[in-house]
Amino acid sequence: MNVEEADLRLQAPGSPFELAREEVLGVSMQVYKNRARSLRELLAASEVHGDKDYIVFSDGRRWSFRAHLADVASVAAALRDRYGIGHGDAVAILSANTPEWILTYWATVSLGAVVIAMNGWWAEEEIEYGLDLSKPKLLFADRKRMERLDGFRDRCRIVGFEDEFDSLLRHAPGAPLPTTPIAEDDPCLLLFTSGTTGRPKGALVSHRTLVAFTMSSFYIGARRALVEPATGATPGALLAAFPLFHLSGSMGSTTAGLAAGSTTVWPMGRFDPAKTIELTLREGITSWSGATTHLFRLVDHPDIEKVDTKRFAQVGVGGSATTPELVRCVAERFPHLENAMGSGYGSSETGGLVSYAHGFMLREKANCVGPPLPTVEIAILDDDGRPLPDGENGHIWVRSPMVMLEYLNNPKANAESFRPGRWVDTGDLGHMRAGRLHIESRLRDMIIRGGENVYPAEIENQIELHPDVAEVAVHGIPDRELGQRVKAVVVPHPDANPDPEAIRAFAARKLAYYKVPEVVEIRREPLPRNATGKVMKHVLSGEGQNTFVED
Repeated sequence: MNVEEADLRLQAPGSPFELAREEVLGVSMQVYKNRARSLRELLAASEVHGDKDYIVFSDGRRWSFRAHLADVASVAAALRDRYGIGHGDAVAILSANTPEWILTYWATVSLGAVVIAMNGWWAEEEIEYGLDLSKPKLLFADRKRMERLDGFRDRCRIVGFEDEFDSLLRHAPGAPLPTTPIAEDDPCLLLFTSGTTGRPKGALVSHRTLVAFTMSSFYIGARRALVEPATGATPGALLAAFPLFHLSGSMGSTTAGLAAGSTTVWPMGRFDPAKTIELTLREGITSWSGATTHLFRLVDHPDIEKVDTKRFAQVGVGGSATTPELVRCVAERFPHLENAMGSGYGSSETGGLVSYAHGFMLREKANCVGPPLPTVEIAILDDDGRPLPDGENGHIWVRSPMVMLEYLNNPKANAESFRPGRWVDTGDLGHMRAGRLHIESRLRDMIIRGGENVYPAEIENQIELHPDVAEVAVHGIPDRELGQRVKAVVVPHPDANPDPEAIRAFAARKLAYYKVPEVVEIRREPLPRNATGKVMKHVLSGEGQNTFVED
């Protein structure tokens, strides 16, 4: 069955994915007709999964759906009774991935309050910025982050996960979930943008956003089952490798995972491929998802030989672009998934999902991210805001019920990013072709060399195929004559010693002369990345510093 036929079947009247047209924040748009109206509604419905494991952590702690629901109700009552948290209040979380993070998240949103998902890698200056921007009434932190909070104890009440959280679990055994009215467009989560080029912004999203994201996630799975039928592998537990402060962790593994009745397994601490493979074997994980860096480290690790890869039902990428080399490596290790590896496209601003490319689309064109998902509209505009025809690159604008409410307390960014009708600028450049979206580059990453637009991703995808290359990042360097020249920073495999000229020659096999890097830097230390695996090119180019504290 092709994609178009699958879409017709899935959206038929009476189906779970039937569409309707409704007004969303004053704008008429398509929505999923048969949807929950709040995260609390999703949470209450999870009781049907009973004693099945919902979350499992690598330290051995686990919660069934029933136990999780009971503990969330107790924590919500404690937030209300002890700290006065109510509808619209902000509750910040600054922590590594822990069960307490997830319990606090669900308790907060069930009260109609807003979770401030603070980056656990932040140092003191970023923490201060996040607190000043969001002004939380209450802040939860783990012990390691508590050490960075000494100067901020006058900003809000601070609660430690290790020392104080157990009393919240015991606060009200048997308590029901809160009954505070919650509207679909009430805010529920503040996600900070990745900060790969400077100060992050806070994207405020609503209950409607997360419910629509969850429905679109289910839609992807249902369409994949029709277009790329399973090869006999039995779905089991899912690896949850993303930080909870990232949308793939909070919106994906946590929220969509609960709504789907999935068991998610969470590695703790710094990502370790050997420990993750051990966890995979112990907990019966049959689905890996992560950033490209996670997956490369897993498939390249010698312990992969211990894994019966034929049991896997899925290997997927989130938070960063799928590259041809990763597709090749996954197909080599998981031959039965060669046609099933897809890639979604989205951002915090667009509510996490805009489009999805199936495996055959990626093989046809590496930068394809697929057709827009149901309820999503895409426009490709020139610099003056005029629509461009198929095949011409321009600014990618998106409208859907998933789009964020706003950048919190940032009127300048809101004015720059929104157009009338709730269209939001993705900050990406690309084009439509035959109904599918193709991404060329982040606008801020694009190199203009002698008047020619050069897209770093295209060059990175080619150089990454070189057998000596482990990592590569391409950025522009200033040039008096051409404006910018192309530079590639290459991290070789430990036993490789590539010559810069050999890298240039390899790139020149498939790239126009002006795209071939004129400067190739070989470095032995890993590329600087943020917590979601994206390369911080402003650090590579010397325009900024890496202030993240990785732990």
